[in-house]
Parts: sequence; structure tokens; C-alpha cells
Amino acid sequence: MKYNLLLLIVPVLAFSENKTDVSLFMDKAPDTQLTECASKSGDLYKKLGHHGPAIENEYVGYRMYFDKKTAIDLYSKPKPRLELKQTKWYSTPEQQNKGWGADHYFVGKTIGAGGVRLWDGEQIVPLHPVSKRSGRVSKEDDSSYLEILSEGVPYKGDKVDVLIRMTVTSSVREATVEVTALGDDEVQFVTGLNHREDETWFSKENFILSWAPTGGKVAVGKIDVGAAILFNPEDFEDRKDSDTQEVLISKPCKQLNYRITSANSEETAVNTLEQFRTLVQGTESF
Repeated sequence: MKYNLLLLIVPVLAFSENKTDVSLFMDKAPDTQLTECASKSGDLYKKLGHHGPAIENEYVGYRMYFDKKTAIDLYSKPKPRLELKQTKWYSTPEQQNKGWGADHYFVGKTIGAGGVRLWDGEQIVPLHPVSKRSGRVSKEDDSSYLEILSEGVPYKGDKVDVLIRMTVTSSVREATVEVTALGDDEVQFVTGLNHREDETWFSKENFILSWAPTGGKVAVGKIDVGAAILFNPEDFEDRKDSDTQEVLISKPCKQLNYRITSANSEETAVNTLEQFRTLVQGTESF
């Protein structure tokens, strides 16, 4: 009797490590991680840990302020690793002296690095007041995201709901920001990049970039931090520069996508203005 030998080749799936994470907690309960939060006033700035939901990959941490600013802030890391569960964004001097990251970037009252507002044809409109603002975070297989939904924002005599979603992916330095108007009508969004003291500034067709020394406010020491926003110029109809920030005004639309990124002088791979600019210029365009 002859037997046919059936050789089964079973593919071995290699799962790579998820080098992203989320962080959302109440300031008075830092050890209890949340997946969502909400406020009818739209302001949980003082009640949430690090003032709003945060996400990170191994390169950079990002947080979005849970108030009318809806600005985006950066957490700079000397070493590629996940840190927010340990440092809660505000690392101690002892941690920083041992090579942990810190809050070196200064946003103030600006839009920060890629924050979101509206344009009514004459001026910038904050996502405020609201009937409700809610946020959530989620860690997926190889990425993590945060969302903030601002409902009932007064805009051009009506009200609009605006959803902001920010995503980080393992081994990808840039974070993606997706902004959506949840309604039938198109709106004009505003985003951009804030100015910092003693900065080097590049404003190009498809990106805005800054590199500046920082320190002496929350973080220990002084390092150089780069920030950039990358976008499709065809999505925007105007840009306006001021003493505090350069903003991009979108064409009327219901959805807008762009990316933000950062690097700093304490990193190993990308630690100079020239290296950071080369990285941003070489990033695949939209």
C-alpha cells in the first residue's frame, strides 16, 4: 500500500511589539487609567492628569488639552521607549537626570503643535463654548489613538460638532491628526505651529518647522526641541503669521488630515536642526 504524504506548511506569524501607549486619568487618581471622560462645560483641564488625554510611541509623547484651547503639546524623549505610565508626563528631576523624557515644549495660549480651531471668515474661533466635550483613548494592535469630541460649538450662526483624532504608530515618528465636522455643512479648520523664543523657523509649501532651545519652566536643564507640522498645501487657502504662531486656514471641508512630529538634541539618531529638517523634508508627502 502506498501512502501519499501531505506536507502542511503552517505559516508562523511574527507579532512585533506595540511601541505605543495611551494615558488618561484624573489628577486625584493617577494610578487609575481611564478609557474615556466627558464634561458639559468642556473644561477638565485642572481635573485630568496632564490636562487631557495623551498618547505616545517610542519617540514622542503627545497630549491634547481638554479645554477651549484644544492645543497639542509635546513630550520629548532622549531614548526611544514608552514612558508616560511611569512619569505621568511630569518626570521628576531624578528621572530626567537618569535619561527620562520631560515636558520641554512650551505651548502657552497658542495652538501648540497642530492643535485645532475654526475660522469664520474673519477670525479664529475656539472650540468653545460647547454643549459637551468628551475624550477617549485606545491602544490597538500596533497603534494608539486619542479622540476629543466638541459638541455644539457656535459657528457662523449655527452649531457644529468637531471630532479630533490623533494616532501614533509603532516605529513611525510622525503622529497623524484627523479632524472631522460631524454634520451636513462644510467648515474651515485652523491648525498650525506656535513660535518659541530664540527659534530657527522654516515655513515651506508643505511643512512648517521650528527648532528652539527650551527649559527652565517645568523640565530640568535646557535642550533643543524641534517641532513640525506636515500638510497638503492643496487643503489650505491661506496662512497667517503672528508673534505667537503661524496658522493654516483650510478650504471649506468636512475632514482635514495632517501630521506632526518632533525631535530633540538629546536623542541619538536625530539630534540637530539639520537632521530634523532632512527628516521632515524626506517624509512621504500626502
